[in-house]
Amino acid sequence: MHHKEDAEQIVVAQWAACRTGRYPELKWLFHVPNGGSRNQIEAVKLKEMGVKAGVSDLCLPYPKGKYCGLFVEMKARRNKLTEKQTEFLSDMAEAGHFVATCYSAEDAIQVIEEYCNLSGTMKMKFQNNSIIKDEQIIKPKEPVRRQA
Repeated sequence: MHHKEDAEQIVVAQWAACRTGRYPELKWLFHVPNGGSRNQIEAVKLKEMGVKAGVSDLCLPYPKGKYCGLFVEMKARRNKLTEKQTEFLSDMAEAGHFVATCYSAEDAIQVIEEYCNLSGTMKMKFQNNSIIKDEQIIKPKEPVRRQA
């Protein structure tokens, strides 16, 4: 993860920690530490422990509205989704989660707050698996499925 991306994600985590009174489910929002620089020994150990490339940065494993959970991938500046990230987000959306890629803390907070306010069978106001950058919503390309 890059420094700006780290900083944006920290803002989101701090916001969530301060909002558990209003949204109790936010106590379960967590970061998946898949990215970052590691030495080779640590990288091998984490892979053996089940770390998977492409898994999103933030997860809220709490059902809201018509969704069974939320995944948010944080990006910064000109960074783009990797093939594995695109595949993960698509698979999770297909499985019933709401997923989004956000380029700022503000955008991620907006997604998370809207998600937390869902009830019954409500849907999010924008399309699942969108990319939110500069307050614009962009639909990503679908990944190319590989034959197993």
